Amino acid sequence: MPKSSQRENAAPSARRPASAPFLPGSMVVVTLGNPRDKFWGVILALAPEGLSASGIELASFDDFVVMVKDGESFTPAVVFFPMHRIERIELDLPDGSLTSLSQRFSAKTGLDPAAVLGSAGADGKESPQAGPRRSAARAIEDQA
Repeated sequence: MPKSSQRENAAPSARRPASAPFLPGSMVVVTLGNPRDKFWGVILALAPEGLSASGIELASFDDFVVMVKDGESFTPAVVFFPMHRIERIELDLPDGSLTSLSQRFSAKTGLDPAAVLGSAGADGKESPQAGPRRSAARAIEDQA
């Protein structure tokens, strides 16, 4: 038996790719095509037909953080993206010294983004911070 296999087995598990990284509850950034858009949120379900997620358009991230920080009511979008529209799904992870969007959200609001975004779609009920019919996108449009 070659010694290299022993070294591979001794490698820390953090370096090995996860067998199923895109599970419900994972924070992701989704790149969409036709029309081109990016979405930040938590996975509710991933199936061959598409992705169900709860979150916001990435372009609204800074405005969304301010809304949450100020205690304004919001309802994250619960959406389904058909697989033919999805170009890329990436985990929201830090990259070297760059923090992830989730880390930025937590640092500025003191809240866990997966809990804030996931609570609206998991059981059909709204998160405690969410308003009855007011979405983050609508609130941002109202400010403009």
